[in-house]
Amino acid sequence: MTDTIKTRMLILGSGPAGLSAAIYGARAGLKPIVVQGLQPGGQLTITTDVENYPGFRDVIQGPWLMQEMQAQAEHVGTQMIYDTIVSVDLSRRPFRLTGDGGQVYEAETLVIATGAQAKWLGVPGEQELGGKGVSACATCDGFFYRGKKVAVIGGGNTAVEEALYLTNHSDNVTLIHRRDSLRAEKILQERLFANPKITVLWNKGVERFVGGGQPHGLVGIDLKDTVTGESSHLAVDGGFVAIGHAPATELFKGHLPLDRDGYIEVKPGTPYTSIPGVFACGDVMDKVYRQAVTAAGTGCMAALDVERFLAEADFEAIAAE
Repeated sequence: MTDTIKTRMLILGSGPAGLSAAIYGARAGLKPIVVQGLQPGGQLTITTDVENYPGFRDVIQGPWLMQEMQAQAEHVGTQMIYDTIVSVDLSRRPFRLTGDGGQVYEAETLVIATGAQAKWLGVPGEQELGGKGVSACATCDGFFYRGKKVAVIGGGNTAVEEALYLTNHSDNVTLIHRRDSLRAEKILQERLFANPKITVLWNKGVERFVGGGQPHGLVGIDLKDTVTGESSHLAVDGGFVAIGHAPATELFKGHLPLDRDGYIEVKPGTPYTSIPGVFACGDVMDKVYRQAVTAAGTGCMAALDVERFLAEADFEAIAAE
């Protein structure tokens, strides 16, 4: 029988939010434990060029950045554990969590930093050309397509916002939508239709992302008309899939309030959840910004609030003796 692992601060997730929380928690002497989850390092481990993380004037690689964050967290006293939590009991403190191999964790505080994943189309060429012309974040990668022809796939707020953002870098932006009307808010639609840099292709589904050239990268998108079945090809340098994100919150259904999109609800402007001692940070609670630097910022906030929470709990315990 494996002994229960006990800690004052347990962090689920090892992306920028989780590791930033770990760095601050460790420096406060809380000896945090990070359970790394299914994707150690988070989404940045599948991101190549990173140009918008503060502190680096040259382009850096996402996996390298996460390796450095983890090394820093371990250097100041964080324990990293390769495990995936499959069940939680948040009904009382210490909170009790169980890993997929049966390991039990007891934590006085819990920081949830399990992140979110971009939704993908699942068509040929999509994953192979990831980071080579295909992206799920215009804010992250749009800068690399200055003066080039780009396309955005989707019809909701995210897709329209991405298309509008890309006009800062490109004069030739195409929005591809498989229906004949957008789901985005009316004010966003008005801005889109009024922008001369944007063309909308209606009733078009993506069949394949096409690679080519030297170095090998995206050169176009094969399309199929959803009404007539007619095939066509759009030559582009960049393709941005903008059909939404899925927060990794399945584990917390029935334990914490989630909004209609599945994100953990927090007290506005803070990482506080509805359960004292449980905090959420990063993309698991942020569906607006979704940047590495904002995730890191909320991870810092979570750690500082954990420190305050434990100090108050300790004071109350001493006063009660």
